[in-house]
Amino acid sequence: MGSILRLTMAAPSPAGRLRPGRQAAAWPLLGLLLSGCIGDQTGAVVQKAALAVPREAPRTTGRERTASDADHAKLVASFGGEYRSLATLRLVSDVTDRLVKATERPEETYAVTLLDSPVINAFALPSGRLYVTRGLLALASDTSEVAAVLAHEIAHVTLRHATARTELALRSQLVSKVVADVLNDPVTGAQLQSQSKFALARFSRDQELEADSVGVRTLARAGYDPFGAGRFLTALSRTTALKTGTGMAGEPDMLATHPGTTERITLVTRAARLIGAPGLGVDERARYLAAIDGIAYGDNPGDGVVRGRKFLHPALGIAFEVPEGFSIENTRNAVLGTTGEGSRRLLFDQVESNPGQGLDEVLKATWNDVVEPGSLENRMVAGYPAATALSRGKDWTFRLAVIRVGETTFRMIMAAKGSTDPDGAFRRWTESLSAIDPAEARTLRPLRLVVVTVGAGETVETLAQRMVVPDKPVERFLVLNGLERGAPLRAGQTYKVVVE
Repeated sequence: MGSILRLTMAAPSPAGRLRPGRQAAAWPLLGLLLSGCIGDQTGAVVQKAALAVPREAPRTTGRERTASDADHAKLVASFGGEYRSLATLRLVSDVTDRLVKATERPEETYAVTLLDSPVINAFALPSGRLYVTRGLLALASDTSEVAAVLAHEIAHVTLRHATARTELALRSQLVSKVVADVLNDPVTGAQLQSQSKFALARFSRDQELEADSVGVRTLARAGYDPFGAGRFLTALSRTTALKTGTGMAGEPDMLATHPGTTERITLVTRAARLIGAPGLGVDERARYLAAIDGIAYGDNPGDGVVRGRKFLHPALGIAFEVPEGFSIENTRNAVLGTTGEGSRRLLFDQVESNPGQGLDEVLKATWNDVVEPGSLENRMVAGYPAATALSRGKDWTFRLAVIRVGETTFRMIMAAKGSTDPDGAFRRWTESLSAIDPAEARTLRPLRLVVVTVGAGETVETLAQRMVVPDKPVERFLVLNGLERGAPLRAGQTYKVVVE
């Protein structure tokens, strides 16, 4: 799936999950599933080309104010649609207006849209449209933290970062084309094109750090706590650690295309200290929690939901349960799972198959590695026609299945580190695949974030027991509320919990 051009370049979360697509769509997910991280390329050294930019290079100037309603509608749809909450929208809009008045361009106007996505993200378009996901709103603990995110995105617009990126990209492309075509030197042209990608990556990184710095100053001028930026980035880092701590790839979020979190936290904290000591400005915590009380949390049931070790997808009409010891996560293209120590992984997704195509052919067409000779078998799994096989890689052993349910074909992959065949656990998992009970489907509701007042004697542990989350309720409660382990709760204070 292609990402949408915007200032924060994380991939969108579509309205539907596990949709039919290219058969290789889940391969990047499987790669992340097994590797657990992506290599850092920030240390690459690229020499600048000793070429002048041609005078005819295209330039873009000014602020583009004519983003079409159709483009806006497509973007919103790609994030699950617009999230309707009048109180939350009013607060975010009020914060935006207050921030804009404190910028170097107070005459500019912005329109805020809340997105019905659990992914933690916010972004701005040069047209002045601001987008905030409900996932981000759920993570923030007070108004100053949300204001910090909005100030960062507004800074991208006021600094004309998108325009600068576009101009640099166009110039780089033209230089490469001139060298390759006009000067008849395709090798150098290709080299320059490759170098320009690194230049753009460095340029984007510098823009992010500049937006952080300008955003903190805007935050303070607007009267908010400038240390809110550091608190939110810390919460974001802790959330990502919870996700990656299980070895799961997870959904792309704000950290995906930004500089290192530690570096950013250091920068924004230093910028806040230059303004004043902690306690400067307001955080408006009570107002913020009142505005988000009751908002949806996590996946939309229509896109499939995780309840403990069980995955249910009402739209597709299927459900399954993973073996004991696995944690699972519903991502935009697949369900990913792993054991705590990361020695076993699994993937469930939907693949294309042509009418009349044998399932054994589908399996081979969607798996690039060698299938163990004699292991490919056509049989019934959980009452459905299926093809299963074994594949052995250098470091992992895979059990594979493609299963046809009605007119839809699903793929189920379990990987075990080393040479151990995960057949037993794999069979338990595949045999659990079933049609979802219509009565159970009707009872599925989005989880909600509710604000509760702490009573005398209540602790982090007692509040965490109320949390309907897949794992680590105490850790998730602490992150959601910006608390460190061991922090006491104050009677009469309000906190966020996740409930059905």
